[in-house]
Amino acid sequence: MVLFVISLFAEIIANDKPLLVEYDSHWYFPILQQYAETEFGGEFDAEADYTDPYVADLINAKGFMIWPIIRFSYDTINYDLPGPAPSPPDAVNWLGTDDKGRDVLARIIYGFRISVLFGFALTVISTVIGVIVGACQGYYGGWADLFGQRFIEVWSGMPTLFLLIILSSFVEPNFWWLLGIMVLFSWMGLVGVVRAEFLRCRNFDYVRAAQALGVGDGRIMLRHMLPNAMVASLTMMPFILSGSVTTLTSLDFLGFGLPAGSPSLGELLAQGKTNLQAPWLGLSAFVVLSIMLSLLVFVGEAVRDAFDPHHQR
Repeated sequence: MVLFVISLFAEIIANDKPLLVEYDSHWYFPILQQYAETEFGGEFDAEADYTDPYVADLINAKGFMIWPIIRFSYDTINYDLPGPAPSPPDAVNWLGTDDKGRDVLARIIYGFRISVLFGFALTVISTVIGVIVGACQGYYGGWADLFGQRFIEVWSGMPTLFLLIILSSFVEPNFWWLLGIMVLFSWMGLVGVVRAEFLRCRNFDYVRAAQALGVGDGRIMLRHMLPNAMVASLTMMPFILSGSVTTLTSLDFLGFGLPAGSPSLGELLAQGKTNLQAPWLGLSAFVVLSIMLSLLVFVGEAVRDAFDPHHQR
């Protein structure tokens, strides 16, 4: 969670714009607002390039700039490399640069944030849909359960990765497009465990007593049966979370994921495969993915134990 919170402030940690500029007794915030070069005594009415030595000299002559820890954004190209790109790690680019001269550490920070946000969003939406479908099948049974199971058997047999690759040739993929497509297939992982738990609980005495007292089906499922099913659901959630991050990384690695130029761990892995003479690319992506997936599983297990009623007793 600490790493995720830190990544939420990626623009403050890694950016090619200063956090704060003091010029001629005026304060400017370039990361929040665009300023023209003429604001600092320049000649062009375009947005100021703070990495340009000419603009930097103009500002430093009458003020100062406070820069982020890393002076590169995920798409910033370093034109002052000591050698051809990809360049090895040095004092300026702590993890080196990729084959386009972009800072690897900055792309890892932004890519980590996208991967975790994608995983969390997909897990939450898939869990809600899977729990609702499984609860309705298990509680009502009969034809609802029969038709639901047959539909899931057919739908789960479709090759998700191949469908994503095929659809990518028709529509330019982006974050929300990939999330919507993944939701269509990822919700089925929870249906089985929730359905089994509701099938077991619907014949318990407290459920039949609630039905005899006239309690509504929705309230019975939500208040009396769902807590028992949540233990099994929380057990499956870490696998959905890790699987969603892995799927996004795989699509980016194959070139069918996020748009070109987006910060992506999969794209960094692909560069590591292409540029074997630059081992820092593949090693950086491998270490980050290994740590991220391991920590996500540990967080999921802790959440499962925290909500387990047997564990609490």
